[in-house]
Amino acid sequence: MNTSALFLGLLMFSFIVTSILIVPFINMLYRLRFQRAQQKTKDVFGAFTTIFDKFHAEKAGTPVGGGFLVIVVVSILFALIIPALQLFGIPIISIHTNLSAEIQILFVTFLSFGALGLYDDIKKFFKLESSGFFGMRMRHKLFVQITLALLISCMLYFQLHISFVNVPFIDNFELGVFFIPFASFTIVAFANAVNVTDGLDGLAAGNLMITLFGLWFLSISDSLMDVPIATFIALWLGALISFLYFNVYPARMFMGDVGSMAFGAALAVVGLLLGKIIALIIISSFFVIEITSSLLQLLSKKFRKKKILPAAPFHLTLQHKGWEEPKIVQRAWLVQIMLTIFGMWLALL
Repeated sequence: MNTSALFLGLLMFSFIVTSILIVPFINMLYRLRFQRAQQKTKDVFGAFTTIFDKFHAEKAGTPVGGGFLVIVVVSILFALIIPALQLFGIPIISIHTNLSAEIQILFVTFLSFGALGLYDDIKKFFKLESSGFFGMRMRHKLFVQITLALLISCMLYFQLHISFVNVPFIDNFELGVFFIPFASFTIVAFANAVNVTDGLDGLAAGNLMITLFGLWFLSISDSLMDVPIATFIALWLGALISFLYFNVYPARMFMGDVGSMAFGAALAVVGLLLGKIIALIIISSFFVIEITSSLLQLLSKKFRKKKILPAAPFHLTLQHKGWEEPKIVQRAWLVQIMLTIFGMWLALL
């Protein structure tokens, strides 16, 4: 069987399964009252986002947690399809010799960061922060993220023996044991980058979809052919496209921390598994811009006692300047398309 046809079929199958489940899932979220509340919102760094609430007050009541459905569908299908491919004699080609460890790393990343994000969502809806019962402050959440990232990085280093970063025009740059802190930082950074980007209808999901198409193309290229990664991305894309249909403006459902944290961490791990993390930074530059703007704003307010931007992350500054939400999202998608093409080109040099 042609592998490209196989992966396209998996994408469509995942899309169909998610599309069948998504409307009942939205109705379930309403019944569970898993909805955005009309209250002051905190960003990923724990700061109140008054400008965000000013522009998005009408979104109160919209269900949150669409990322949970994507994680469940992708995880179950991935767990079933890989053994099915082996059963039907389809070769599982990988750039890594330890196939089971590679699959395990993908599962651990997706599910562990998804569980942390789900806890964060539940904490908000049931107001566990204010009660102090199982409340987790930002520094506690960051500690858990770093712990999970260190675990995954050690798996990459000790089980798959990945210890290098591919630098365009230079080839592989060996990091040795320092790969572990580098990979950990990358995973935590991307988990939070997607989280802060998920502020406008379709912004994070649309940019993520474009980024994943770029990584998918790399995973099926002759030099980087990796069937487990290509299968995982194909299933992820199918489910994500179905979710995006209900997430574009005006959104009927939001991703939630359960999705944004899992998707950001998994995005970083896919880049690390392919050995193309520098290319990934370029391919997903919009996420990098968003988290950098938030971090710089936080540091400026802490040490300079003033803002460097009217609002952070960057998409809120554009809203503050009068850009309409659909205009910001659509132009971000166009920028992301060109960045993805550029990053793919560099990765294949």
